[in-house]
Amino acid sequence: MTAQPSVRTGADRIEEAAKTVFAGARVGLVTCPTGINSRFESTIDLCGALTDAKLTALFACEHGIRGERQAGVLFEDETDPRWGVPVFSLYGKTKKPTADMLGHVDVVLFDIQDIGVRFFTYLTTLVYMMEACAESGTTLIVLDRPNPFGGFCCEGGKLVPGFESMVGIAPIPFRTGMTIGEFALYMNDRLERRCDLKIVGLQGWRRTMEFADTGLPWVMTSPNTPTLETCRVYPGTCLFEGTNVSEGRGTTRPFETVGAPWLDGERLAAEMNALALPGVHFQPTYFTPTFSKHQGALCSGVQLYVTDTETYRSVETGLRLLHRAAKLSDGRFEWIAPFKEGRKPFIDYLTGSDLVRTSALDDAGLERIVALWERDADEWKKERAPYLLYD
Repeated sequence: MTAQPSVRTGADRIEEAAKTVFAGARVGLVTCPTGINSRFESTIDLCGALTDAKLTALFACEHGIRGERQAGVLFEDETDPRWGVPVFSLYGKTKKPTADMLGHVDVVLFDIQDIGVRFFTYLTTLVYMMEACAESGTTLIVLDRPNPFGGFCCEGGKLVPGFESMVGIAPIPFRTGMTIGEFALYMNDRLERRCDLKIVGLQGWRRTMEFADTGLPWVMTSPNTPTLETCRVYPGTCLFEGTNVSEGRGTTRPFETVGAPWLDGERLAAEMNALALPGVHFQPTYFTPTFSKHQGALCSGVQLYVTDTETYRSVETGLRLLHRAAKLSDGRFEWIAPFKEGRKPFIDYLTGSDLVRTSALDDAGLERIVALWERDADEWKKERAPYLLYD
């Protein structure tokens, strides 16, 4: 007999919430394939089958309502073939719900498994939905989910005002150490107008728990973050998205491998291992991306192996790896140019300032950034404290 999960998510409590929190309401649901309960039942189907409320709209963020689209692919509104309700795109012509979209619903449920990282676009979609609900007077209900890596570790520098984008909506660090419900509470106090926000909380979750401790089923959070191992390294190696070094997209180990045709993976691994960074080993590797950067070209680089999850620090590790890869590039390392005229380079949006682009390749500049980001993370722990729901 299969053991019952030790944690119940908001999705596990949706039927009871429909009887008490949003009884009789027309329901809109923001979700993706991660929106399942502990019995692998889709939140879409759970909402569609409710007798105490009625599903009248779906809202799709990056990657689509059923995870059918790759990163950065824009898409239009459609109709859900099973339930016959409109699926409004929040990753197409508009990223923020319109008044017409919200005219179909009385309440909006938000059920997405986040990974507690600022530049994961689901957080930005949540904030845009909060703003739209505040403007329309619509209730927003977050079905809470665990932070996959517990609720203590916070890392990385805060976003600087003026660097907001889809990959960074608020002055928070790279890793929040919060559940998505806690993040919503924090953001609601910082909106120009607060929304009517309710949280259907977790039961049985403690901040010491990683996802494997919960007994809950894991569904890949995006096409390129398929496993918990990927998500663990992602907050640091995602920095390579802002460079001409492959972050491993188009391989079976995205974000766990980085490299380029002109890198020497053996030397890069040796120099990184010589740093003796806590909880990580760098293994030389070769790979040929099937899509994205360097498609079809043989790349040399490293694969990251996390050897101690308690001491490993993904953001500092990724930053130091970027620094060394650039040093060993023989002048071929480049930052990705702005996507549009008048926009900042993508690395600036990812990191929340121009500090990495202007200073991280210099040895002294690198150490200044590491020290600054440590101070930011310490300050963040105090700032977020009033919004933590779990011990």
